[in-house]
Amino acid sequence: MRHESFYEFRKSLLITGKGKNMSKRVLIIVTSNGQMGASGKTTGIWAEELAVPYLSMVDAGFEVEIASPLGGPVPFDPSSVKPRGGNDPVLERFFADEVAQGKMADTLAVAGARMDDFDAVMFPGGHGTMWDLPNDGEVTRIVEEAYRSDKIIGAVCHGIAGLVSAKRSDGRSILHGKRVNSFTNEEEIAAGLDDVVPFKLESRVRELGGHFEKAANFQPFAVRDGKLITGQNPASSALVAEYVIESLLSN
Repeated sequence: MRHESFYEFRKSLLITGKGKNMSKRVLIIVTSNGQMGASGKTTGIWAEELAVPYLSMVDAGFEVEIASPLGGPVPFDPSSVKPRGGNDPVLERFFADEVAQGKMADTLAVAGARMDDFDAVMFPGGHGTMWDLPNDGEVTRIVEEAYRSDKIIGAVCHGIAGLVSAKRSDGRSILHGKRVNSFTNEEEIAAGLDDVVPFKLESRVRELGGHFEKAANFQPFAVRDGKLITGQNPASSALVAEYVIESLLSN
């Protein structure tokens, strides 16, 4: 599978002119949850999984809206962010971007969003997603609207938790029969959180009838099955962003 770094992919967008005069709109849905259940552990959005897709899509010329179940300010997983000046350049750029930070301080409540207004929906991860996204009826509504309208659905790592409750018109999961991946059971065990999360994503995807594919632990990997694009872990964020952008440009 082809893999370009975020910086190589961004350069290709600028050189080819793909980022000019685009009118595509992308809805990014992030978690509102900052706690790992009753464990006492803090969590939230994994910063790389939001920053890389967001900036990639902005550089492609797309309009990007950020929403969350509760709306308003949202938490980052403290393990994914260092003090300013100590992060990877893409995170430093994201946190210095006034527009991005304005969106993060006042995210749209998912209940106020309609897929008729967007061309794609994207779910970054972070363990926070495991507690709120699967149980939020408005998140499920958005995913089902996107699926029925044959729009692009992207998710990375624990962001796939936003897809597990959505169903097709025949009552089956939207993941049924699809090539899918997510943060794997082995990665959850390696992270020491397999007994903390409410369920394991790989197991849930398999239970829902998804054809689960994966790479070695913590290696970049993404699967594209039609309009469904899923990535395995934070290192897969650039691949997922690339596939979402390519899919939007080809529509």
